[in-house]
Amino acid sequence: MSVKIRLQRHGKKGKPFYWIVAADARSKRDGKYLEKIGTYNPNTNPATIDLNLNQAVQWLHNGAQPTDTARAILSYKGALLKHHLDGGVRKGALTQEQADAKLAAWLDEKTGKVTAKKEGLSKAQEAAKAKALKAEKEANDKRVAAAVEAAKTEEVVEEVAEETTEVAVEETAAEVATEEAPAAEEASEETEA
Repeated sequence: MSVKIRLQRHGKKGKPFYWIVAADARSKRDGKYLEKIGTYNPNTNPATIDLNLNQAVQWLHNGAQPTDTARAILSYKGALLKHHLDGGVRKGALTQEQADAKLAAWLDEKTGKVTAKKEGLSKAQEAAKAKALKAEKEANDKRVAAAVEAAKTEEVVEEVAEETTEVAVEETAAEVATEEAPAAEEASEETEA
């Protein structure tokens, strides 16, 4: 029986979540498995990987072959490096303490890279948020300035309208007065006659 270390898909449509399992190569993708080694969530940035390093290395020692994606995950978490260093210890090329020190140094370096990426992403997110807030404030200021300008133009239009109505009233009053004056003269002439 050949054993594969592969991903078993879980999660809902569009939101995959994977179990990293050791399974018989003949079993279905989401079918029966021998042992669950960890989980992989690609929906987060950076992807969240929870892997039992010792179990993964034990399966590699027993001859399990990882799929391409599983190999990338095992490499990312240091399982392949540990497997390689354990091979060196078995051959006598280095001691177990040296292998553990190399693995610890590599894991520290990897953790630093992941932390730097997370910090960079959070800084970029904060910068984008600040930029959006600044743009929103500018748009709000423009909207307020436009409203103030509209209010001023309404006041000017009202003043002009009041002045024109006053002028129109005065003109109509003058017209009425000029029309009444001849009529009053005619009426006074008729009364005199």
